[in-house]
Amino acid sequence: MKRVITYGTYDVLHFGHINLLKRAKALGDYLIVGLSTDEFNAIKGKKSFYSYEQRKKILEAIRYVDLVIPEDNWGQKIKDIKEYKADIFVMGSDWENKFNELKEVCEVVYLPRTEDVSSTETKEYLKTLN
Repeated sequence: MKRVITYGTYDVLHFGHINLLKRAKALGDYLIVGLSTDEFNAIKGKKSFYSYEQRKKILEAIRYVDLVIPEDNWGQKIKDIKEYKADIFVMGSDWENKFNELKEVCEVVYLPRTEDVSSTETKEYLKTLN
């Protein structure tokens, strides 16, 4: 069984997220998603619209996702790859070359972003509707 792991905040879920998850799952048999906790988002200077538990439930309902684990810090990826026996680490191309050190423990794949969609732009647009 080939295991794939990816990470993200997955707030204000959109087609780009689904596309990434679908393409990540197509690289293997089992998809693990490391989901940024609310506390970790605060460290990154982010605030999600949905809580960690709400975002986790949303991800668990997506057919491409087999397991959701909490992401608490930047440094846990190597530990997770080893613990969950991941063969492939996947991120969007906006993270290109940021995780190349992981090539020592697994294959690293950067998938192209879905054009014309982003959580930041969606949140900005939603603010204008008030």
